Amino acid sequence: MKSLIIAFAMYSKIPMPRVDWEKKALSWALCWFPLVGVVIGAVLYGWMALAEFLHIGSALFAAIALLLPIALSGGIHLDGFCDTCDALSSHQSRERKLEILKDSHTGAFAIICCVLCLLVFFAGWCEVSAAGSAALVLALGPALSRSLSGFFAVTLPNARGTGLLATFTQPMDAAKARGVLTIWMVVVAAAMLWLSPLTGGAALLGAGLACLYYRIMSFRQFGGVTGDLAGFFLQTCELAMVLAVVLVQKLEAVL
Repeated sequence: MKSLIIAFAMYSKIPMPRVDWEKKALSWALCWFPLVGVVIGAVLYGWMALAEFLHIGSALFAAIALLLPIALSGGIHLDGFCDTCDALSSHQSRERKLEILKDSHTGAFAIICCVLCLLVFFAGWCEVSAAGSAALVLALGPALSRSLSGFFAVTLPNARGTGLLATFTQPMDAAKARGVLTIWMVVVAAAMLWLSPLTGGAALLGAGLACLYYRIMSFRQFGGVTGDLAGFFLQTCELAMVLAVVLVQKLEAVL
């Protein structure tokens, strides 16, 4: 129970009781990370259902759909996205890029990339048909992105060996954590495909491409992963899933 509370306290703005961050509790906290995504997805699905019922316009629908996950997560993953964009845009050495990740200041490239990311994400939500099984598939997106992010965190080497991500991963039994997070991934992916083979398959393809890019980029540019990089992946993964669903829906309409 302490692990569950720590996961929600760290990765969401949902009010939680205060608990001691003991080593034993920390060792399982990341395994509850996907459940944070389930809760965020449930709220997102509620908004999609309400928007369809009230016939809310695409602009307002997209704006709230974009903001809900950010607000419920406290913007922690978007912060990591911005820090990573600053580091990648610096074109400095690996060591300097890791220093930039730790810098609390926001650079110009972080702002530029954040605006562009949110703009494309907003446009994607404007174009997607979020009704029926497609809405359920999209609502499972936050759970899948957090399952994948957690799996990479306990599988790939830590680029620094210190930091917030290391605080969660170092006390863990990596093999058991990978097993739990793999179960999360399989269950969520299977649910997506069961709900809609076409839309679910598109979302999984988008997530897969984000995983491939993340794996290559993190090793080439940083020599591993960090908490900021994990946030960067989560944002790009969720964006890729929405865009992939939009593309498949448009192709289906044409064909």
